[in-house]
Amino acid sequence: MHSDKIEKFLEKQKTALAAGGQDRIIAQHEKGKLTARERISLLLDEGSFTEIDALVTHHYYEYDMQKKKFFTDGVVTGYGTVAGRQVFVFAYDFTVLGGTLSQMGAKKITKLMDHAVRTGCPIIGIIDSGGARIQEGILSLDGFADIFYHNELASGVVPQITASIGPSAGGAVYSPAMTDFVIMVEKAGTMYVTGPEVVKTVLGEEVSFEDLGGAMTHGTKSGVAHFVAKNEYDCFDKIKTLLSYIPSNNAQEPLVVQTDDDPNRMDHNLINKIPENSLQPYDMKEIIISVVDNRTFFEVHELFAQNVIVGFARLNGKTVGIVANQPLYLAGALDIDSSNKASRFIRFCDAFNIPIITFVDTPGYMPGTNQEHNGIIRHGSKLLYAYCEATVPKITLVVGKAYGGAYIAMGSKNLRTDINYAWPTAQIAVLGSEAAVKIMNKKDLDAAKNPEELKKQLTAEFNEKFANPYVAASNGSVDAVIDPAQTRPMLIKALEMLANKRDKQLPRKHGNINL
Repeated sequence: MHSDKIEKFLEKQKTALAAGGQDRIIAQHEKGKLTARERISLLLDEGSFTEIDALVTHHYYEYDMQKKKFFTDGVVTGYGTVAGRQVFVFAYDFTVLGGTLSQMGAKKITKLMDHAVRTGCPIIGIIDSGGARIQEGILSLDGFADIFYHNELASGVVPQITASIGPSAGGAVYSPAMTDFVIMVEKAGTMYVTGPEVVKTVLGEEVSFEDLGGAMTHGTKSGVAHFVAKNEYDCFDKIKTLLSYIPSNNAQEPLVVQTDDDPNRMDHNLINKIPENSLQPYDMKEIIISVVDNRTFFEVHELFAQNVIVGFARLNGKTVGIVANQPLYLAGALDIDSSNKASRFIRFCDAFNIPIITFVDTPGYMPGTNQEHNGIIRHGSKLLYAYCEATVPKITLVVGKAYGGAYIAMGSKNLRTDINYAWPTAQIAVLGSEAAVKIMNKKDLDAAKNPEELKKQLTAEFNEKFANPYVAASNGSVDAVIDPAQTRPMLIKALEMLANKRDKQLPRKHGNINL
């Protein structure tokens, strides 16, 4: 009796699934790119996707737009599961009007974000879009503004992840930038505020799309991309791995994973990772990997500001955020980019109840006019702010040099860090020995008959006093000097002790981090 209505419904459903039509789907495939629904299928558990607003269309009539109506209106939205955990996902559909954002497309996305916040589930956006739909004018721009507002509402409440697998230009780039993590696919994802043509017109610079705003540019230079993926499959694998480390919302603890890695496992070779000569570089990742469960470390921002390392790992099955200096790059000194990188990661961990483990070996903040003029004071202060602000369990281990302001900034005791350890190889002082001796003994050195010999003697005395962790330990700035071999069990014991830590900030609207 109602067969004609069912038939009409099935026809509309079929039309919606056909997106922009077979020709445009073929064109998408010929570019080596998947369609919006194929991408969602790759990300979610098989058969788990439920689409919302599949029959939405725009309601605009200028520029003959009534002849260009498609179901979904350029963005596919819905929910499903990743490894059994519910997530919300939206994917711009390039086969429908170039994936441009309309007023209705924005309503679909913000409706989804509201669901995500109310139900406490991560939201994942897949970007492949021509940006604002020009024919809709201010309605499209208002749509982007609504999305930005919802990005802010969701920030620190549920994780927000962006997969950039196509173009994103102008105002469209700011929503990805407001999310917690951005994964860009090489030779596919691009993001820029103004395109190559505008750059050429205004500045006379010739630049390609890839060099201006490609994955490697944002992965290595701007830091917009936290991960660079080889292809779409690698992109979604990275998202799945990332989700496995983080909770679904700010009220949950991260998942505890069963591990067969002995919490009391020791590594007697760990001390040998540190060179006898403290000026020699070494790879801090070797220390991190030795300590964490199953030698598995999921690095974030791997290609950007490599003088600091950030990422996720597990200790006795529990997720931790790792922050560490990297002596292989710039001797592990802190600069503008590394301060920004570490600060943002610390604030994410704090927002989502992930304890922070800090490994320290740094000679200080990076000197020079370039750093000073570009605001190392302003940007460097963010690291201090982030550590002070964080109320999650914080454990710091000084393995080598910890000098001056950089010692303070890297999770020192007086930034409300809970447990501070040091290896016997730690050197905690205001300055390195040679610089300190030159300043403190300038008159004596200038007057000495043999200044080099005197400098050598004074440096040895300074090292005796400060090139060790025991002065800091005597003042309680270090809670314990530990055997490097026992690093893993000591970190795990401290985490267990801090498991029920409760620490709140004083009431206020919000602080004023020095952005």
